[in-house]
Amino acid sequence: MTTILSSSYFSSAPAVLSAPKAEGSRTLAGMLLAAVLSALLVVADQVIDMWADGHLLVGWVALWTVVFAAMALLAPPLRKVSAEASSLIMGWVRAAQERRLEEEMWEHAKHDHRIMDELRHAVMRNRNGV
Repeated sequence: MTTILSSSYFSSAPAVLSAPKAEGSRTLAGMLLAAVLSALLVVADQVIDMWADGHLLVGWVALWTVVFAAMALLAPPLRKVSAEASSLIMGWVRAAQERRLEEEMWEHAKHDHRIMDELRHAVMRNRNGV
């Protein structure tokens, strides 16, 4: 289906199209960081459990060293990945909402000749380059 309405129409649409971008990516980055850290913690605990036979304090120090090093090394890349994933998903959601709004406008235009006339005039103006 061809696009009938310009994107300026959607900038005046309700706040449904505007969503917080940074909040979603930070939450996703935190969840990814927690998942990766928990996996590393399990592996490090198993390695230390086999290695530190009775040296519990040394094992705990080594375990938390691994945890904090992983947090320092993995936080920036996971934040970047989650921000890109969030922007990709938000772009898809925005396109779906614009498509839905355009379909609603088309349905209204089918039943109201005034709206259809306006759309026809807009298409003609667009073709003529005005």
